[in-house]
Amino acid sequence: MRKLTFGMNVSLDGYIAAPGDDLGWSVPSDELFQWWSDRVDATGLALYGRKLWETMSSHWPTADKQPGATPAVIEYAGRWRDMPKVVFSSTTSTVDWNTRLVTGDAVTEIARLKAADGGPMDIAGATLAAAAMRAGLIDEYVLATAPVLVGGGTPFFTALDNWVNLNLVETRTFPDGVVLTRYETRR
Repeated sequence: MRKLTFGMNVSLDGYIAAPGDDLGWSVPSDELFQWWSDRVDATGLALYGRKLWETMSSHWPTADKQPGATPAVIEYAGRWRDMPKVVFSSTTSTVDWNTRLVTGDAVTEIARLKAADGGPMDIAGATLAAAAMRAGLIDEYVLATAPVLVGGGTPFFTALDNWVNLNLVETRTFPDGVVLTRYETRR
């Protein structure tokens, strides 16, 4: 069975995007960016909701060709393009860059993918992750908590029907006061 992880940059008050989908507060240090890049390189399959897919696919396919692209950006862009991806959307009609589109029931497909052979899976996008959380499919949570309060926006965690007990497996501090925490779901 594949491991499913939900991880993102998050504000101290629990949001992955500030009001208006503002992500300006979450620009990572070089060290944290490299940590995320290495994570992408180790991901067997990434699961995206429509909204985050649109954000990522509007930038990363050509980020390495932009003037001033750093070696880290060039590396990440290549890793992101090469990483197998699944996008869950009922409104998107086409995807590219090593990606498959799923328009049916997300929870059923995520459970099927999780039961299959293959490397670890990451899930990205608040709405998609919320459905997987409520279904008990997430095995690990990774929070890169930035020392900022944004006061609202898109929450990292959704309302749940039941508690999810977790075990802390890692903490790490990055420049700019970002604290990375990894928790495994206690089953």
